Parts: sequence; C-alpha cells; structure tokens
Amino acid sequence: MSKSAPDRRTGLLFVCTGNICRSPTAEGVFRAIARRAGLAERFHTDSAGTHGYHIGDPPDERSCAAALRRGYDLSDLRARQLRPEDFTRFDLLLAMDRGHLRLMQRQAPRAQHARLRLLLDYAPRAGLRDVPDPYYGGEAEFEAALDLIELGARGLLEALSRGPA
Repeated sequence: MSKSAPDRRTGLLFVCTGNICRSPTAEGVFRAIARRAGLAERFHTDSAGTHGYHIGDPPDERSCAAALRRGYDLSDLRARQLRPEDFTRFDLLLAMDRGHLRLMQRQAPRAQHARLRLLLDYAPRAGLRDVPDPYYGGEAEFEAALDLIELGARGLLEALSRGPA
C-alpha cells in the first residue's frame, strides 16, 4: 500500500497470466501461512492476471482442489486483470514467471520497478526462477506448482518478517 495511506499494512500483489491458477494459489497460500504465523494483520494481499481472459471467474477447480488438500481455501478469490494503479497501490508485485515480470516492467512506471519481483526470488533453494504454468497439465503439475508456491510464500513471509520489502 502507499505509505501515505492510513493502511500501514504491506501490500502484496501476486501476478500470473489469467489469475486462475498460480497467482490466486500464491495469494491463498501466503494469506494462510501469514495467518498461522500470527502476522495476517501486517499484510494486504490480492492477485491479478496480466491478461483479462478470466475476469470475475473463480480459481481453476484443479488449483482449488490441490490447495484444499493442503488446507488452503481459495473459494473467495475471483480473477481480475492487472491495473495501472496496482503499481503504486502495492509494495511488492510478485510475478510467477519471468514472462509476467517482463510484461509488468513494460507497464510499470520506471520509478516503480523496484516493487516488481519474482515469487521464487524468495525461494533460492527451489533452484528455479519460474513457477511453471500447470493449466494444460494434470494433478501432478498443479501439485508441483503448489510446492514451489509454498516455498516462495514461506520465503517471502520470512523476508518480510525481518524488515521492509
């Protein structure tokens, strides 16, 4: 969130292509782990897609099923598209892959580029930079994406718990 706004929570926006698989999963996972750590009140979270393919839709049922098996509820989330004001409204905009990051860098004012990161920047032990898109895969791909998202979300929470983004 803007530091001049009365809301002093750290604003986090998770971004993927259509906002129905990876980014809502990342939002739901981060919210849950922050809540379990007693830190939920410190953050404002949201997710968005670089494209408007699924505006208003709930997360993909396969994402919801994989998340629910691990105790994450995504049922209240709805897809939306990334908006210009998001670049100043959120403290960190976390891309699921380098393609999303490049699109965000082209759209964001240069002064806001420091807010743009990859989620897996917070999970160096994952050995990857991108969370692969599970959309055209099966259960194994959704589980693998969730594994990486959990690593990134835990690393992000740990980094933010130590201090400012």
